[in-house]
Amino acid sequence: MINKIARSVADALGNVRDGATVLIGGFGTAGIPIELIDGLIEQGAKDLTVVNNNAGNGELGLAALLKMGRVRKIICSFPRQADSQVFDGLYRAGKLELELVPQGNLAERIRAAGAGIGAFFSPTAYGTALANNPDGTARETREINGKPHVLEMPIHGDLALIKAERGDRWGNLTYRKAARNFGPVMATAAKHTVATVHDIAELGELDPEHIVTPGIFVHKVLKIDRVATQGGGFKS
Repeated sequence: MINKIARSVADALGNVRDGATVLIGGFGTAGIPIELIDGLIEQGAKDLTVVNNNAGNGELGLAALLKMGRVRKIICSFPRQADSQVFDGLYRAGKLELELVPQGNLAERIRAAGAGIGAFFSPTAYGTALANNPDGTARETREINGKPHVLEMPIHGDLALIKAERGDRWGNLTYRKAARNFGPVMATAAKHTVATVHDIAELGELDPEHIVTPGIFVHKVLKIDRVATQGGGFKS
């Protein structure tokens, strides 16, 4: 019997090796799987490469993982914001590598990994410093329909941590509004995908037309409680 419901965060994460590439869902503060990030901190893996749209907010979640010194490199689109002091301090001190990727290319590079695409050409970074490899060497370019393009490589993950709204024991997932963001593509691009949900549905209860991430891409599902905010609402 297929049952992907995890007993605990530790059970969901399994053994994360040092040096792993971890894809972490979230867009700003929407859809951040904080419980799974906290579990990764407790698990102890280090020298991680983390892929996220941002580079952490405040002192929680991804920022806490960075502050613990567990991350060697971060691949993201928007590393700096009003409360990105942890990233700023580490980066300026030379303790954290950064690979800056335009947001559309970031999503497509992850999607390409999940779709089995070896590489693709995009015009976005042409003529900018982002057209170079992390070591400074120029990437391959090609003119397509009269427009210059830059070769972009897929981003594969050893582990994906995402936040969904509902799931079943087969791992089928639905999402809530903006919390969906990078979750669906990250689930397809990792060797091991873990999703938190607020509700476990019975098999057949989820409308197949509403399932965004099929269970074939998900290895563990962990139910978490909603967190009440100071305003009386609930955090997604």
